[in-house]
Amino acid sequence: MNNLARIDLNLLVTLHVLLSEKHISRAAVRLHRSQPAVSHALARLREIFGDPLLVRRAGRLALTARANELVEPLNDVLGRLGALIEPPAFDPSAATRVFRIAMSDYGARIVLPALVKTLRADAPGIELIVSQATREAMRMQLMDGEVDLALGVLPAMQRDLHAQPLFIESFACVADASRLPRRGELALDAWLARPHALVAMRDGMDNEVDRALARLRRERRIAVILPFWGVANDLIAGTDLVLTVARRNLDRVRDDARLRMFEPPFPIDAFEFAQHWHERRHGDAAHIWLRQTIARVASVG
Repeated sequence: MNNLARIDLNLLVTLHVLLSEKHISRAAVRLHRSQPAVSHALARLREIFGDPLLVRRAGRLALTARANELVEPLNDVLGRLGALIEPPAFDPSAATRVFRIAMSDYGARIVLPALVKTLRADAPGIELIVSQATREAMRMQLMDGEVDLALGVLPAMQRDLHAQPLFIESFACVADASRLPRRGELALDAWLARPHALVAMRDGMDNEVDRALARLRRERRIAVILPFWGVANDLIAGTDLVLTVARRNLDRVRDDARLRMFEPPFPIDAFEFAQHWHERRHGDAAHIWLRQTIARVASVG
């Protein structure tokens, strides 16, 4: 109780931002406070918790073991206090809020343009900070409170995480039209004989296409791995490469005379693209509005 009497909510909010940013200047910007004020608050927090909390390692600040232990309970406490204090009604036209959303390049292409247009029209005070991460990293960011939402296909969900399916996605192939047989598609052996391009954030990532091949006891040869879709059309055109990706990524291929889209020569399981969030955000009125907005624009897309 003595320690509780020495701390106020503003210090807890400051601690939350410091542990998230791991940088005093960036924390000061987020808190709309001066850097000396944040440094002073950190000194008080170190005294209260009896721990340095942030220490300098290799030229940057890192969390101590005690600070790492505080991250999840602190996020939970602040989330619950926010839900308790915030009024139940939410007016998007008057709201000011920053949301952090993690998604892949694919998710950004499918959801982000329509979402941003909607926010600018209906909720101009809402700001988005979008980050790209692997599926496992998204799950950890949700658990740690680093992001408010994650869009994608996440690994086995934990008890405190919620998911809302947005749409079901299937796969299609694309190749240079001049390198395909007259019928415009490839049989399995011909498909396997070709070199392939793979869009993935890092080498060795699990994916639906290679899992489907493994069930057939077959494997393909990956010639190019890249982390983004933007150059896919130009990468495939004029080469013998084959790209097998989520179908919605290939909308622009239909307008590119150099390329042809065709069905994979073997079954690949469709996947469920969803938005995911932590229990601590579940009852937040602004968060509910954002989730509903994303669900609406994703269904139209």
